[in-house]
Amino acid sequence: MEAAFRPRGMCVYSLDYLKLNNGLRKEQSQIPEYHEKSDSKVTTCIEPLSDFDWQQTLPAKHRPFKPVYHITMAIQASPPDELIIIDSNYLDRVTERRDVIKQHGPVVLGAVPEGIAALHEVWTYLLSDYLPKRYPTMFSLSDDGLRFHNKVTGVSLPLTPPEDPDAALRALGETVEDDLFLLVETPEGHRAVAFVCCHPAGFDPSDKLGKLLKDIHTPVPSYEKIGASMERFFSRLQVGKSVKRMNVSATPREDITSLRRLQRPTQWSVSTKPSLFSPSGLHIYDGDKVEKDENVDTSQELQTLTRLPKTGAVLFSFKTYLTPLEEIKNEGLGPQVADAIDGLKTGNAPGMWVYKGASRWGESVCEYLRA
Repeated sequence: MEAAFRPRGMCVYSLDYLKLNNGLRKEQSQIPEYHEKSDSKVTTCIEPLSDFDWQQTLPAKHRPFKPVYHITMAIQASPPDELIIIDSNYLDRVTERRDVIKQHGPVVLGAVPEGIAALHEVWTYLLSDYLPKRYPTMFSLSDDGLRFHNKVTGVSLPLTPPEDPDAALRALGETVEDDLFLLVETPEGHRAVAFVCCHPAGFDPSDKLGKLLKDIHTPVPSYEKIGASMERFFSRLQVGKSVKRMNVSATPREDITSLRRLQRPTQWSVSTKPSLFSPSGLHIYDGDKVEKDENVDTSQELQTLTRLPKTGAVLFSFKTYLTPLEEIKNEGLGPQVADAIDGLKTGNAPGMWVYKGASRWGESVCEYLRA
């Protein structure tokens, strides 16, 4: 019997490492070899979307579900003009981000002195160049060329970056819905030096500031299998040759999403108040007590890596898509997603089943998806 499903927006959510392809050989064949960084003389061409109507642009659908989990870099080439993707959720998202920043500022943004130059470069690039060129129907520059204007929110910003890094990060976080991390290369590896992250999935963004990549990812099972490759790739990333990757997983979202069995085992009821701000409680670590939990939220995360031409810093940005679980099931993908959840136990990183929290919710969610 088909499960009786009465949803109010239950969704599927992501942040860790998820493969889109099998193994590093296949993923590396999809992008050019990056042997040297380009210098600051290199420029990128941004194709304007002259007739773009953000209100009529539906969010993209991403369905990269695979039956067996392999921890890989899973990268693909990405055109520089697709750095920021905007859709009909734009105003709601940036409004929500403003509230998150107001309530949780020290958690969602920060910078160390070594990140100021890169932060100023991102400010100048996004406000002076990228946004008004890519989306002229939404953003513009003043006639005197001194200010940036957001036609959607009505906010006006100076093209000269604020001296206060928190003020700069706050303004950027309220202008684009993508989360932004800046990393610089050191003799020990790449180090996080600035960030604004309003949509964390199970981690405290402020805890990453000042840390090396390898230390940031210490809790991730089997990270050592790709850690060295990531460092090498970051070092070789060129200006104008950005890359992207997708992450997908299901994670618990206590007191937000409720997936409950009714009187009969084949009946389900779902209610939710989705939230993208979730800095803790999603992952399971060694020694944690594991209790069954049927509350879950789901999403897809589009990540992009971009080399900044002047400072040479790496911009790691990501946009999070919330997708109703009912929608995925109605598309006929329920069994496929259930297989992907079960696949966390297999592949080259079996610890992901516990780390991603599937030991809490996997059984009940898979039962619903296959019903």
